[in-house]
Parts: sequence; C-alpha cells; structure tokens
Amino acid sequence: PISMLSLDKTKSVDDLAAFTEQECLLSWKLDGLTIVLTYEAGRLAKAVTRGNGTIGEVVTNNARVFANLPKQIPFLGRLVLRGEAVIRYVDFERINAELPPEIQYKNPRNLCSGTVRQLNNEITASRKVHFCAFTLVEAAGREFSKKSEELAFLKENGFEVVFFQKVTPQSIPQAVAWFEQEIPKNPYTTDGLVLTIDDIAYAKGLGETSKFPRDSIAFKWQDE
Repeated sequence: PISMLSLDKTKSVDDLAAFTEQECLLSWKLDGLTIVLTYEAGRLAKAVTRGNGTIGEVVTNNARVFANLPKQIPFLGRLVLRGEAVIRYVDFERINAELPPEIQYKNPRNLCSGTVRQLNNEITASRKVHFCAFTLVEAAGREFSKKSEELAFLKENGFEVVFFQKVTPQSIPQAVAWFEQEIPKNPYTTDGLVLTIDDIAYAKGLGETSKFPRDSIAFKWQDE
C-alpha cells in the first residue's frame, strides 16, 4: 500500500550522530529478505516480498510456516507491517552440513531468499525461517505518536520485533559501540544498523526525496 524506498547510508558514526537532533531508535539492520504482511480479522491474509519497492512477489503460503509468525493475533482490524525474514546461523550451518559442498549456500541471506520462494512450503518449514518486524504500516482504527509505541503494539500481538535502543545524538557513538560488541551474540546476520526518528508526526513532516525517506538512515558496517 505504501512504496518501500531504500535508506540513505553512511559508514561514519559522526554522520550518524549529526543526522538529527530528535530522539531516535537505533536497531539492527537485518540481512535477510524484507516481507510485507497483511493480517485481516486476526489472521495472515497476504505476505509479499519487497520486490522493487512497489510490486513484490506473493509468498503467503510460505510465510504461514515461518517458525515464529503468529497464526492468530488479538488485533482483529486490518494490520499491515514490514519486517525481515531471516535464517539463524545455527540453522544455516545445519542445512549446509546436509548439502554437498558444491551446492552449499554462501550465506544465510541467500539461503533465506531461496527458501521463502520455495514452491513446497514443507521445505520452508524445515528450514525454520524467522520473521522480525521493524515497521508498522497500518493498524485500522489505532493511532500512535511514537514508532517505539508501534513496535510495542506489534510485540503485544505476538510478533518478534527487531531489537532497538532509544538514543539521542549524544548517545549514538556509545550505542553503536555496544551494538558492534553484540554482533557475535546475534543469532541473525546483520549488515549494519538503522537510525529512525521516534516521533511519528515530526518524521512524516520531513517527507522524502525521490530515493530516500528523510526520517531514517542506515549505518553500514565496515567491509570485512
């Protein structure tokens, strides 16, 4: 229902800290396959990949067997949310160990992308795809003033939500350092962090460019 733009990117902590004077959320930038879910009457009605940002591929049959996706939620209005389909390192290693070396997957992201597009959802189920929500697009009849409140609402409805910290420009360098230390403990692959303004009205007022929303920016890890 709303186009998904890419995020502007930086590898500089100083640039990240200078992004805004507003309170923000700093979260993992998960490296998987972005999915848009629509729930109707408390049940999953449609799952679509990000595709080109406007049109994606319908993968509802596979999303229904994601390891941690709620089959029934308390909220019965129309609910649209975005998140990342990811495969944990432990499952990636298990699956690769069962394959001949010549057809093993290079990384969890490639494995996840192929798994979500499987025609046989029994294969998808066996690979234990997880879904981490990161954006509420619509909750019919509900209004929120903060993005952190939206994420709390999704969590209350049974969704796993991407881990985040509330930060100010002054606390961003310390928060980035903390996230970097936590990388080895993270069960999912990440390729950086996302900084997004918490105040929804202020964020909407910023608008967007032809390529990027102005309320968020991605911080990319240095190349290995």
